[in-house]
Amino acid sequence: MRSVGVEEELLLVDADSGEALALAEAVLAAADRACAPAGGKGGTDGAEGHTFEAELQEEQVEFATKPVTEMGELQEEIVRWRGEAARHAATAGGLVVAVGTSPLAVRPSISTGPRYEWVERQFGLTAQEQLTCGCHVHVSVESDEEGVAVLDRIRPWLPVLTAMSANSPFWQGEDSLYASYRSRVWNRLPSAGPVDVFGSADRYHEEVGAMVGTGVLRDTAMIYFDARLSASYPTVEIRVADVALHAGTPVLLAALARGLVETAARAWRAGEPPARISTSLLRLASWRAGRSGLDGPLLHPETMREAAPEAVVEALHDHVRDALVDLGDDGLVRAGIAELLERGNGARVQRSLLRSTGSLAEVVRHCALVTTGDAG
Repeated sequence: MRSVGVEEELLLVDADSGEALALAEAVLAAADRACAPAGGKGGTDGAEGHTFEAELQEEQVEFATKPVTEMGELQEEIVRWRGEAARHAATAGGLVVAVGTSPLAVRPSISTGPRYEWVERQFGLTAQEQLTCGCHVHVSVESDEEGVAVLDRIRPWLPVLTAMSANSPFWQGEDSLYASYRSRVWNRLPSAGPVDVFGSADRYHEEVGAMVGTGVLRDTAMIYFDARLSASYPTVEIRVADVALHAGTPVLLAALARGLVETAARAWRAGEPPARISTSLLRLASWRAGRSGLDGPLLHPETMREAAPEAVVEALHDHVRDALVDLGDDGLVRAGIAELLERGNGARVQRSLLRSTGSLAEVVRHCALVTTGDAG
């Protein structure tokens, strides 16, 4: 069975005002202290250490789950590390919030180090404004050849995951009118977004090498395709989702992502060619998903025509159903989709909170409680 892992980026905010704060160093230091041996024994987080890392901005922190095959175990990992992040942030008077952008106005602080300094010099205001929190799903593949065959075949379905996860309606204290404004900010970067069909692993690596060779990108880690071969693991890495507000949503996304990978690999082995949908159309589908989320029309992955979001999500489920059944995930996905469509994604929840409280600070504080499962 294919393994799955999730990376989540979390926003760090002041516990009183809800404003984003540059607390990453404090959170990482607290995590290090918690894992330091005491009296010859492991720290409070256990002997295995922690999984937190700095990101581009000091107002965010990232964690990665271990690769697992069971979705219940993945849920436990996500809940655990969200809770640990909140505990460490509290030592500095902060909260962690699973939102794609800061609802309140913010002037982000780029992290120190040669890599981040290079990014700031190269991309200027785009880098300075890049305080966005995403969710990346890794699904194991047997080879680069299988991985690229998967990339070629999942392209039309990725905007549906953006719409389902959309959780960034606010930007600099204003309603952006987008469900996922994170996706729009992220796609300002020159290597981000949908890509053409590659056809082979050799062609994929040739293209990546040519892109890095231009000097626009520092290295292969700056290949920010919607989905790519991981440079560190034998996985396909799907990168289109906002970090989700509720801890169950990334589990649903991971199950669907594994279903997409398995379905695509089976189609490749059966000799079925990928859909020849142009990258131009996929850019429109990506924009539509970021704009609408689950509250407006999406472009149907098979027709590239507008359809109700419920119909598009159901089409995704139908597309991967056989794989989900074989993997034992169909019941979880059915229940997860029903719950998501009824409750709405994070963008809908955030806007509802603003209508009921009239305060973006209250939105942030409530979302912090939802992030760790403490909301009533």
